Amino acid sequence: MDWIVLVIILLVLGGFLFLRLGGTVSADEARRYLREGALLVDVRTPEEFAGGRVPGAINIPLSALPDAMAIHAPDKSHVLLLHCRSGGRSAIAARKLRSAGYTRVFNVGSFGRAQRLGTEGQP
Repeated sequence: MDWIVLVIILLVLGGFLFLRLGGTVSADEARRYLREGALLVDVRTPEEFAGGRVPGAINIPLSALPDAMAIHAPDKSHVLLLHCRSGGRSAIAARKLRSAGYTRVFNVGSFGRAQRLGTEGQP
């Protein structure tokens, strides 16, 4: 019985890491995309966004995707850089948008990492 619990825990942790790291863009690539006009999208709730935001980011909560994205990025080949509080919701958002036909969607990860994109330090 104990090995079943261990397997379940490992599967949950593996799933979390896959969600968090899956499709994560490097800091250098993200900075290049931003210079080229990429859209930085914060998928946190409006309340979280109001509590602190990355300059230039727009707020489209995960619950509003992909429908609300059509307003901000009708061209499904436009580069989209997504972030949230920890990187989990932005990974889910990236998969939702890819399923909706967006072809250049990248997960920046956490809010803190997105904040550091405009600085010299590497997230």
